[in-house]
Amino acid sequence: MRPPRIVLAPDKFKGSLTAAEVAEALAAGIRRVWPDADIRRVPVADGGEGTVEAAVSAGFDRVTTNVGGPTGETVRAAFAHNGTVAVVEAAAACGLSRLPGGTLAPLTATSIGVGELVRAALDTGCRTLVLGVGGSACTDGGAGLLDGLGAVLLDADGRPAGPGGGGLTDIAYLDLHRLDPRIHEVELVLASDVDNPLLGTDGAAAVFGPQKGASGGEVAALEAGLAHWAHLVARRTGFDAADRPGAGAAGGIGFAAIAVLGARRAGGIDIMLDLVGFDRVAKGADLVITGEGSLDDQTLHGKAPAGVAARSGIPTIAIAGRNLLGDQQLRAAGFTAAYALTDLEPDLRRCQDNAAELLAHQAERIAHTHLPAP
Repeated sequence: MRPPRIVLAPDKFKGSLTAAEVAEALAAGIRRVWPDADIRRVPVADGGEGTVEAAVSAGFDRVTTNVGGPTGETVRAAFAHNGTVAVVEAAAACGLSRLPGGTLAPLTATSIGVGELVRAALDTGCRTLVLGVGGSACTDGGAGLLDGLGAVLLDADGRPAGPGGGGLTDIAYLDLHRLDPRIHEVELVLASDVDNPLLGTDGAAAVFGPQKGASGGEVAALEAGLAHWAHLVARRTGFDAADRPGAGAAGGIGFAAIAVLGARRAGGIDIMLDLVGFDRVAKGADLVITGEGSLDDQTLHGKAPAGVAARSGIPTIAIAGRNLLGDQQLRAAGFTAAYALTDLEPDLRRCQDNAAELLAHQAERIAHTHLPAP
């Protein structure tokens, strides 16, 4: 009997382990049962935090540069490239984890660093640029993104408009002539599992603003600013993209990418599975193990594990810190079974602190249950 071939394609366990660390822990547990198992590690992401790490794990080069952070400070951010494709992660420049001291700034946080990071990626000569969005600290409609790419945004007195969503209502003039022309020479792919529009009850401010620290009044102010910004962009470009699915992604970065930069939106996990060559790696495998920190309703709407299960075509096991899905939901999503770390350790804090060993233990159980005896 040949050793089993297992593909490990987990996302990160947020706040605990990177996707690569999760895969390493799972491999350690499987080897307790099958020491000579053919294990293929393919860490994945869905376009949010961890997207660049997943690309690097798949063989892309990491490039690090200085860009503007969400509240004006300089941050060191990385993107990935392989010569023809560059992968930029918005959260690397304007993610919640980039806020100094973790202090939320719902009205002033900006995406300008994302534009600067995109410019740095263009310097590599890439022909395709994947922009992963998710986990941003800002709700600026992508105005900062355009600013970082060279656009000019002025108020009625001809002065630079203030940063963030709070400054959107002051913008009276948008000049796109100075936008870096290279952005229109590449295929720009917006990798996002979010299909929210820019405005309304399902929009960027209403749905994601409170997660970024916005009070009720601040959500209303952000909504007004985004509406003004959307009108200004539509008047300038002749293209009203506010209702497009994904326009509300990353506080409206999706809107600017679609309306001004001509981005094509695609599911983040599908794009990443293509980039890491998942179909090739999974061909002929006996089992796929995927997972993320929490299996819940969001998992079923474009998150990495569901995307892996949909693509694998072979028995696929989900593993997570906790599992909030029922058996019927799991089967409908394509999972053969699901395992949670809380099955072994009910305390969530201890689960996070001991995630690697708990993952290895569950992987050992999976190997005993779902693989033939050695």
